[in-house]
Amino acid sequence: MVNIPLAPRVINLKPSVTIAFMNRAKTMKAQGLDVLSFAAGEPDFDTPRVIKDAAIAALNAGQTKYMPTMGDPETRRVISEKFERENGIRGLTPDHITIGSGGKHSLYVLCHVLFDFPPPGEPKQECVLPVPAWVSYAPLVELAGGRIVEVPTTVTSGFKATAEQIRAAITPRTRMVVLNSPSNPCGTMYTPDELKAIAKVCAEAAATIAPGLVILSDELYEKIVYGGVPHYSIGATPEIAERTITLNGLSKAYGMTGWRVGYTGMPGEFGRRFAGAMTTLQGQMSTNITSFVYPAIRTALTACSEDVERMRVAFAARAGVMNDRLAGIPGVSCARATGAFYAFPDVSSYFGSTSKGGRAINSAMDLCEALLAESLVAFVPGEDFGGCGGNHVRISFACSEEQIHKGMDRFAAFLKELR
Repeated sequence: MVNIPLAPRVINLKPSVTIAFMNRAKTMKAQGLDVLSFAAGEPDFDTPRVIKDAAIAALNAGQTKYMPTMGDPETRRVISEKFERENGIRGLTPDHITIGSGGKHSLYVLCHVLFDFPPPGEPKQECVLPVPAWVSYAPLVELAGGRIVEVPTTVTSGFKATAEQIRAAITPRTRMVVLNSPSNPCGTMYTPDELKAIAKVCAEAAATIAPGLVILSDELYEKIVYGGVPHYSIGATPEIAERTITLNGLSKAYGMTGWRVGYTGMPGEFGRRFAGAMTTLQGQMSTNITSFVYPAIRTALTACSEDVERMRVAFAARAGVMNDRLAGIPGVSCARATGAFYAFPDVSSYFGSTSKGGRAINSAMDLCEALLAESLVAFVPGEDFGGCGGNHVRISFACSEEQIHKGMDRFAAFLKELR
């Protein structure tokens, strides 16, 4: 065998556990098994017709050539106006906007714009990350040369870090503070007052000990809220606005996961430089996204509020069902879902048991493996979400109420048979 090495940074890169369980569920289903998958963070709704029609019309009109790396000025203008109209983020022009191939791609690019590997013997730049958190934040920051500083949260706190916790985690090496509200995987969200308090301590820290600090506010689930907590963009807070990158996309709210559209906005002179750096790096990677998708972006952001609301109402009903069903299962502790389409129950009371099929259950991973093999239900184990995640499983309720009931019946029966 030819002995050719691969890059250690890639060999040591963790694969996404979410994608792993989603793909396994799909494979088993293709084999004819009655698998109920709650693994994918993907709405089961189709993309609204008017969005499809906009892309089809552009395709038929010949919009199939290269575009500017970050997209045409008209689309970036629509995004900047969306940020001001819906999020209260002022001072954005098309030059402050970047468009990438999905939120994850935009996150990858921005991490490499902000972080770098230090000279030998010097400490790494740091990213303050409340955990549990989406599985890709830490690997992408580390791949860019940064170091994760975890801020632990718990089910009793609604998986939210306090302003005091954030302040205590910031050091002179802090480069980025990540906030994700509504949260993947936790299904909870920060109140406006909580975010304003975090903005205040970040602004104070930036003025004293961490001059290079920026906030990354991941708001992909901003429109999927139903628990009485209004969505608030921390980038609308004047004292921290020019240090806040707001990350968003079309995947979740518009049923457009496969379209791969993510975007960022950051006001001010640094925001303009930041967008320019993103453009330079993306220009050496993927350049522009698919050309005929730009009219679809504009249509989604300006003409689909009724479709978005229809989907939000459905998610709210599903959240109610999921919250009630989990509350009725003995030994399971769960923060009530108020945003996004996830529940993140603590299942650790069942660790140390054995499944009906003879599998030892000593971790969330063990439980998810046994549940999939024996009851044909796919959850995502929580270990890779960090913090207390190892005691939890992520359940996506981006599926029908019928499937939720059926899946919770199987889950409850599986737990009841543990010995």
